[in-house]
Amino acid sequence: MDILNQILTAWTAQSLLEMVAVICGIFYLVLVVKENIWCWLFAFVSTSIYIYLFHAVSLFSESLLNVFYLVMAVYGWWQWTKGETNDHHKPIIKWPWQKHLKLIIITGLCVPFLGYYMSSLKADFAYWDAFTTCFAVATTFLVVWKVFENWYYWLVINSVSAVLFWHKGLYLTASLFGVYLVMIVMGITAWQKAYEQQ
Repeated sequence: MDILNQILTAWTAQSLLEMVAVICGIFYLVLVVKENIWCWLFAFVSTSIYIYLFHAVSLFSESLLNVFYLVMAVYGWWQWTKGETNDHHKPIIKWPWQKHLKLIIITGLCVPFLGYYMSSLKADFAYWDAFTTCFAVATTFLVVWKVFENWYYWLVINSVSAVLFWHKGLYLTASLFGVYLVMIVMGITAWQKAYEQQ
């Protein structure tokens, strides 16, 4: 009962800013699943808030990642607009496994460098934070380019992120990432169907 009371107290203490960021984050992912270009507007709002929130709890890599997300929201909007015609969305593509292997190796090599730098700044969970940050940067490009396999990367990244945020007391955000895991499965199904219909 003590644990339950602590969780309920923490939930009610969540900031309004975090609630807005979470709601916008949910809208973002729902619209990505539907291949709706307005997803990038919600991404912009959500990431603007998270830049501040993550910095406030000493997750510096996550804060920096959200600066990147902010820029990518604008780039994503432009890319998806450029790829659309009156009757077609920007097409979904699939990469061969060799291309993914290169991406994983190159991104993985960046993790210890960012982790070491962030630990020198006294960031919490510096290497885990660096892992999610490096792979989220790479995977965001996959979303913008509409590479189908982006969903599988997000399964791993969001699982680790949910645990990380829970440990930092960002319970709403951790729960959001739990919801993301369910929505990722929906995204895989929806994009697979769309890919086959192209």
